[in-house]
Amino acid sequence: MDMNEIKEIFFQECEEQLAELESGLLKMNDGDRDPETVNAVFRAVHSIKGGAGAFGLDDLVAFAHVFETTLDCVRSNKLEPGPEVMKVMLKSADVLADLTNAARDGGSVDASRSSGLVKELEALANGQMPAAHAAPAAAAPVAKAPAASDDGFQPVPFSFDGFGEEEEAAALSSFEVSFKPRRELYSKGNEAALLLRDLSRTGEMSISCIMDDLPSLDDLDPEEAYFAWKIQIKPEKGEEAIRTVFEFAEWDCDLEIKMIETEQAKPAGEELPMIPVPFDLSALDDGPEMVAAETVNAAVDAAETATRVSKLAAAKAEKKESPAAAAAAAAAAAAAQANNAAGQTIRVDLDRVDRLINLVGELVINQAMLSQSVIENDATGTSAVNMGLEELQQLTREIQDSVMAIRAQPVKPVFQRMSRIVREVADMVGKSIRLVTEGENTEVDKTVIDKLAEPLTHMIRNAVDHGIESPEKRAAAGKEPEGTIKLTAKHRSGRIVIELVDDGAGINRERVRQKAIDNELIAADANLTDEEIDNLIFAPGFSTADKISDISGRGVGMDVVKRSIQALGGRISITSRPGLGSTFTMSLPLTLAVLDGMVVTVAGQTLVVPLTAIVETLQPEARNIHSFGANQRLISIRDSFCPLVDVGRILNFRGTQANPVEGVALLVESEGGGQRALMVDAIQGQRQVVIKSLEANYTHVPGIAAATILGDGRVALILDVDAVVAASRGQSLKQEMSLAVAG
Repeated sequence: MDMNEIKEIFFQECEEQLAELESGLLKMNDGDRDPETVNAVFRAVHSIKGGAGAFGLDDLVAFAHVFETTLDCVRSNKLEPGPEVMKVMLKSADVLADLTNAARDGGSVDASRSSGLVKELEALANGQMPAAHAAPAAAAPVAKAPAASDDGFQPVPFSFDGFGEEEEAAALSSFEVSFKPRRELYSKGNEAALLLRDLSRTGEMSISCIMDDLPSLDDLDPEEAYFAWKIQIKPEKGEEAIRTVFEFAEWDCDLEIKMIETEQAKPAGEELPMIPVPFDLSALDDGPEMVAAETVNAAVDAAETATRVSKLAAAKAEKKESPAAAAAAAAAAAAAQANNAAGQTIRVDLDRVDRLINLVGELVINQAMLSQSVIENDATGTSAVNMGLEELQQLTREIQDSVMAIRAQPVKPVFQRMSRIVREVADMVGKSIRLVTEGENTEVDKTVIDKLAEPLTHMIRNAVDHGIESPEKRAAAGKEPEGTIKLTAKHRSGRIVIELVDDGAGINRERVRQKAIDNELIAADANLTDEEIDNLIFAPGFSTADKISDISGRGVGMDVVKRSIQALGGRISITSRPGLGSTFTMSLPLTLAVLDGMVVTVAGQTLVVPLTAIVETLQPEARNIHSFGANQRLISIRDSFCPLVDVGRILNFRGTQANPVEGVALLVESEGGGQRALMVDAIQGQRQVVIKSLEANYTHVPGIAAATILGDGRVALILDVDAVVAASRGQSLKQEMSLAVAG
């Protein structure tokens, strides 16, 4: 693996760390003070800084270091993460993401923006916010140079860049460190002896080993960690020097650091047993070590003693293995293997996954063709071949579902990206807005996620700019000055439904109507329902903005959203309540690779209607069919009337309308939430089909979403239900509204 591949892996990991950082900061912004959340945020920034340093990304390292220092103040309870602090933290996370993208893709980041945030972060770290932040420094004695103590300890010369005046003031504070390695620490190649050696370099140290968990030799696991250490230390550079030693092992051990009063500090050896094994620390390094060898050697040797004991136990286990011991060892190995497997992941190129999915799609098609052939030649349907094909069909479906699950990803990364957009746009327009998300772990095909960001961005910007009022207007209306946008995702009927809800002023229907008349989208005397007026905002070039800005007012936005959602095979609708807010609802397929459909016949052609669009099927009766206008017909369904759409006529498969009584009606939900009855000649059955793009292999066909290959080898077209319904009401929005007025 060359350096470029390693660097690419680093940037992939940065994306994960940035997502973890954003998630943790948002939790903290909502009031979460769980130490695990704070540690996760700190760890994300620290990991990015460490990797960036290895590749010489100086700008990224410099900013991450300042950010990390401020986060460490929060982690050590020296800085209270109040609203103003969290505002700086969230902006810093945005800049850190920009610096990471610039390092990966080239380009630069606004220097004034990053330098301004650096100053703000440094101000927070230097105690210019809460007074409690500087309290530990005031209590610590200040010394210019370390000197040998009365009990013979000699401090270690140590330097660490990045410490400020507070750390220098707290240099001689004493700390009690509890250090207990976990099994994972040794499995990752770390050594407790080396960590203790590095710790001894930071200042005066006394240490003792705790062996309470050490079992008998027969029960000893060679790979387990049994020893723990109690350490009292006076680091010259404060607590940060201690954490620096354990920074790469902190997550694989139980580590607790407490500051104690210097005059009350007692040698840990008075209370805990020592292991008096002679050991020379200089053997671990080329140069001499100025440490308290009398106390450090014993603890360091304890680590090596544990290693020797483990080897002895392993050798003994080879010679003597009772059934009980063998069973215990096997159980321990199985548990360890299960624990290791739980967190194992691999990175796979998306192209390889796409190729695998395409092959599985071909497998489904061939399985269907084989089944069709056997059915045609086996009238009884009881042959062993037929039974084997049924098992093959079930197995193929399981394989297909498993492969599709590989591409299933939670929508959380996209939702997190929207948080930044809300912050930035709200700052631009001078509004206070909070984004609330639900269902971030709802999974959907990665191709859908990749294409979901653009329409969501347009909708979020529209909600911030047009939907939410200014703080003054909200206060006048009796609302909280801070607006709320709620973004949710959930599964429903084999699809993913995403809702964007704001508590703003809602749609000004009179203004929307007048703007549509001015743009000649509707007639001045058009009689429209509230739903139809709301959906006018999806018309191309429609905008109610009074002036052009960086956010909106150019007539581009919501029509782009509609086209993007339709391109994904989805639908979008809007509901609004004046003074209370608006709700945008998007319904999308879970995957763009396969779908469950109803295979129907129309004018001799075979079509597939997506099953998720079908509400029910029914056989029309003559008494339920009613003529309407010149060529419109309605069907009566349970005391309500629904427009009847002849699919064959709309798609020009035939020149005249068919007799509804001789066909079958499919009751479907249209884009705006209303229902239509699609008339087809017959239903062949329900089956799962593999989607093949027409645009990629041929060209766009109005009314057709895609194509598929049936079991008999024929190509069947997949119906675009929304396009067919829209075409039945008119080819343009203006004509569609005219038809509505005529009704």
